Amino acid sequence: MKPYYESSLGKLYCGSCLDIMPELEQVDLTVTSPPYDNLRTYQGYVFNFEATAKELFRITKDGGVVVWVVGDSVVDGGETGTSFTQALFFKSIGFTLYDTMIYMKNGSQYPEQRRYYQCFEYMFVFSKGKPKTINLLADRENKWAGSWGKRSRRNKDGTLIIADKIPYKKFGIRYNAWKINCGHGFSTKDEIAYNHPAIFPEALAQDHILSWSNPNDIILDPMSGSGTVAKMCERLNRRWVACEISEEYCEIVVKRIEQESKRPRFKLSIKKETKKLKSFGLKINDI
Repeated sequence: MKPYYESSLGKLYCGSCLDIMPELEQVDLTVTSPPYDNLRTYQGYVFNFEATAKELFRITKDGGVVVWVVGDSVVDGGETGTSFTQALFFKSIGFTLYDTMIYMKNGSQYPEQRRYYQCFEYMFVFSKGKPKTINLLADRENKWAGSWGKRSRRNKDGTLIIADKIPYKKFGIRYNAWKINCGHGFSTKDEIAYNHPAIFPEALAQDHILSWSNPNDIILDPMSGSGTVAKMCERLNRRWVACEISEEYCEIVVKRIEQESKRPRFKLSIKKETKKLKSFGLKINDI
């Protein structure tokens, strides 16, 4: 199948991912957020979840990872549970549920009157066997930095084991609940992207790409939408493949990639990406 658009690092295909993925080589990482619970029509296109999940298992390399960002809507007074249903299906076809992460938004889009405001989605991290790449981001500032503490754990019988003292580092590995600014002006500075009804925050895509891949790995987004994953792959020097069924949205992806190509790429190795950001005066989300 001929790409709709091609850069030096990646290819964009216009069409259903179920038609395109069988023709692709295997990938190291997938980062995507599917349409769920019919919250938006997406121009009338239908999403076949189970077929997509099975194809993702086939196309993922051994040790590869799939990051699946999904949430639940409220129907007839109760949450649908779509997120859990999908996670269990991924497990049933052979994926390991490596981590259940939380994407915390900076507000609630639809404030509820009879339940606490919904402000998060799940980020399920599935692996095909043991993940071959794990670059845990360590940008959580430790208020106890410079002091010493003790680690402890309990045996199954309840007895407490105290380990040797350890120094508290200035920055620790972040927790698996990520608070990421979203909404107009926060998800991206690309005004054209807001012609898509559901913007994928650049910081979210960026941080998962850093966490589960290395430069030159192949990253897939089978439901590319406004093209955020492809854009961040361009910035982080990763190869990418994106599928988008809507030609209108493909045009958004092309314009964002071409705009991104005008700025210098971040060419550091993954070790320097995670260890030397301070020397650049950067936070993770500023890369």
